[in-house]
Amino acid sequence: MGRAAGIIASTAVCQAALMVGFGLLITGPAARVWPLTSEDDVTDALERARTGTLDTVSLVVSEAGNTATVVAGTLLACLVLLVVPRLPRWRDALFLSVAVSLQSLVFLVITEAVDRTRPDVERLDASPPTSSYTSGHTGAATALYAGIAILVLHRTKGPWRRAVAVLLFLVPLLVGIARAYRGMHHPTDIAGGLVNGGLSLLVVGRALLTGPHVPAPAPADAAARKAPAPRASTEQAPGRTAVVFNPTVTDEAACAGLRRVLEDHGHHGADFVPTTAEDPGEGQTARAVRDGASLVVVCGGDGTVRAAAEALAGTGIPLAVVPCGTGNLLARNLGLPVKPEEALAVALRGAPHRIDLGRIEGDGIAPAHFTVMSGAGLDAAMLESTSDRAKAVLGWPAYVVAGLRELRAPRMRLTVGLDGARPLRRTARMVLLANTGKVQGGAALVPAARPDDGVLDLMILDPRGPMGWLGAVVSLVRRRPEGEIGHTGRLPVEYFTFRHADIRFESPQPRELDGDPVAPGRRLTAQVRPGALTVLMPARGE
Repeated sequence: MGRAAGIIASTAVCQAALMVGFGLLITGPAARVWPLTSEDDVTDALERARTGTLDTVSLVVSEAGNTATVVAGTLLACLVLLVVPRLPRWRDALFLSVAVSLQSLVFLVITEAVDRTRPDVERLDASPPTSSYTSGHTGAATALYAGIAILVLHRTKGPWRRAVAVLLFLVPLLVGIARAYRGMHHPTDIAGGLVNGGLSLLVVGRALLTGPHVPAPAPADAAARKAPAPRASTEQAPGRTAVVFNPTVTDEAACAGLRRVLEDHGHHGADFVPTTAEDPGEGQTARAVRDGASLVVVCGGDGTVRAAAEALAGTGIPLAVVPCGTGNLLARNLGLPVKPEEALAVALRGAPHRIDLGRIEGDGIAPAHFTVMSGAGLDAAMLESTSDRAKAVLGWPAYVVAGLRELRAPRMRLTVGLDGARPLRRTARMVLLANTGKVQGGAALVPAARPDDGVLDLMILDPRGPMGWLGAVVSLVRRRPEGEIGHTGRLPVEYFTFRHADIRFESPQPRELDGDPVAPGRRLTAQVRPGALTVLMPARGE
């Protein structure tokens, strides 16, 4: 639970920064840009359309997002979840209450940072002292009613649950319309409230709605192929130790700190070898293997780790991953700390364990391994459009900013062949081939993916319109168990497991390999190499 609190707190800071930044944009540089200049026309039109009946209806709907209503509704829903027989869902109750509270906290930060006057029309309600941006009623209604809708979809069965969820999802939108009708908010204030409430649900849902892990079905002979190496301690490991480091993210002070950790764990006289622009780590690692290294420490991002894995695949020589890049996804999935010295110390106290690698090739891509994920579409375009400067300034949130710019990219058409089965035809925004499932913030983008299960996982993301993206968010928050996924082409998110996949696109698509953009193309062929890489895993309880 402490880890979940840390994830919520760290991600909430990014949420608040994003919402404040958008508010400052629409009240500053973009204030005179269409369609913001037409917002007054919308509020004027709503004022002219007022009738006695609509005034009454809007009052009732608006009250659904009132503070007292939301607080009472949250308490009642949590009480039902905790007290009603056969519904002892303390985690669900915690999810709902924390999401509503987080939305309120971020809302207060936003209104303090962004000063926006309310629409210049007659207001049907007393104006609270807070800024017009964002709509607190809309944000609170989103956190409460959409949160209940997620629980309905997540925890209940039966044909009625989808209809109930749709009605609940509509409540925040109706509250927003009612607030605009009553002259209390601009349209972008309503949109901001919807986004703030939705992000609160996403942040808290990812941290708390974690069901039991159901591993993907492994092939019958997987146990023999992926048998873990003996879990002997590396404290007294003999032989040479090589440290391959990326000098652009690892300075002399960091190298000195890593050397101290190695000395403390009995690894004396380690060779520190920098990568270069021409050779990001594969050549240095291969030379270390030829020179008799018994341990290779890699300090860099996922690209550096991937390059080292190319040389270490099948050798049995253990790899210690030290996260020094932007994403550091392999380190996160191995359960290592994000601070380099701590990660190295934890790894050296652990033991060697064999994990799988993905082997991928395609038109314009020479055969190569990946340790985390490869894919095409939205994620590749996002990585390609993220500048090094943005990553240096913002860290991994720079990818989120770039991703928002790519949301309107055209949909792909593709054919997917898995393990010799009949090809599937799909459209998609993004295709991911995953060896691991977690991304930044501990979020499980591909919930069933594990690096030692003898298979790879395929994710196909294909939302259509705003409701489609909302459905995709719900699917991701739900962390679908293996029995429900990959059974229909109409879902916004599909998952499959495979040992060999052949993916063909109708037109060239941007592609990526462990976070590094590669040449666009029309084909990706991937297969799993079970147990090909030996890594140092943290000991239990670390």
